[in-house]
Amino acid sequence: MKRGSSRFSGQGETITLSRHAEAFLEMLAVERGASPRTVESYRGDLTSFEKLVAKQGANSSETSTETVRGFMASMGNVGMAPTTMSRRLSVLRQYFGFLVAEGIRRDDPTATVDSPRRGRPLPKVLSEGDVGKLLEGARSVRGPRGVRLIALVELLYATGLRVSELVSLPLGALARDRSVVTVRGKGGRERMVPLSLPAQEAIETWLPIRPQFVTKDKSSPWLFPSKTAKEGHLTRGMFGLLLKELAIGAGLAVSAVSPHVLRHAFASHLLAHDADLRSVQQMLGHADISSTQIYTHVLDERLKSLVRNFHPLANGLANNAL
Repeated sequence: MKRGSSRFSGQGETITLSRHAEAFLEMLAVERGASPRTVESYRGDLTSFEKLVAKQGANSSETSTETVRGFMASMGNVGMAPTTMSRRLSVLRQYFGFLVAEGIRRDDPTATVDSPRRGRPLPKVLSEGDVGKLLEGARSVRGPRGVRLIALVELLYATGLRVSELVSLPLGALARDRSVVTVRGKGGRERMVPLSLPAQEAIETWLPIRPQFVTKDKSSPWLFPSKTAKEGHLTRGMFGLLLKELAIGAGLAVSAVSPHVLRHAFASHLLAHDADLRSVQQMLGHADISSTQIYTHVLDERLKSLVRNFHPLANGLANNAL
C-alpha cells in the first residue's frame, strides 16, 4: 500500500482510497491548512463513500447523482444521525467541487442532493452565576496549580477560545501590556481577542509561577507548559478533567461543564449584554457568521422579555392569548 493511502477492510474486501481522493486530502492539508485530525475525519468519510462506489464497480470521480443519493439513503436506513449524514454530504460537496475545479469532471453530482433535515440543538450554556461559582472554586485551589487554574478559566471565559487554542497558546501570543492575545485558529487564520481586566490580572499572577511547570535547564514557548505531556504544554484532556473537578466542587452537574461550554458562555453572555453578532464572530474565529447565529437564541429570549415586561399592552396581549 502506498504511503498516505487509506484501506478499508470488511466482509472480505479491502478498499484503497482513490488517487483523486488522496489529492483532495493533500490539498486540504497544504492549501487550506486543515489539521491532521480534520484530514483523518475527511479520509474516513471518503473511505465510506468509496466502499459503496467500489461495490458498483466504479470509482468516485465518475459517481452519479443517483449514487450519492443512494449513499445518503443507506446512512438513513441504518439510523445514522442527521448531523453525521450532513457532515458526510458536506465532505462530498467539497470533494466534487475540487474535482470540478481541477477539470477531472465537468459536473458536481451533489448539486441537486438535499441535506437531511435536522433540528439544530441550542448550545449548552452556563449562567453567569455558574461561571462565578467555577471561578470561586478555582480561587480556593491552593498553590501553583491553583494559580494556573485561575488563569486558564479566566482566560477561557474572557476570550471564548477553543480548548486546543487555549492550551497551546505560545507565550508570545500575549501583548506586552497583556490587553490582547493573538490566536492562530483553524486554517491558520489569526485573530486578536481583547482580554478582560480579571483575565489580565490572572495572567500577571501566573507568569512568575509558570517556570515551575517547565523542566529544569529547558525553556518552553508555551503559556501553559507541562513537564509530562509530550506536546510540551497542558493537554486538552487534562484541562477538561480540571474543569470537571471544579464543577463537582461548585455543585454543578459534571455533564454541564466543559471547555466548549465555557466558550458558549462567553458568546452568549456577550450577546446578552448587547455585543453585536459580527464582533462575537470575529472573537470566536468563525469563518462564517451562520456559525455564530446559533447564539441568537439569547437575543430572542431577551427581546421577548423586554416585550413582556415593558410593552404597555403586554398584560392585555397575554390575557388575550389565554
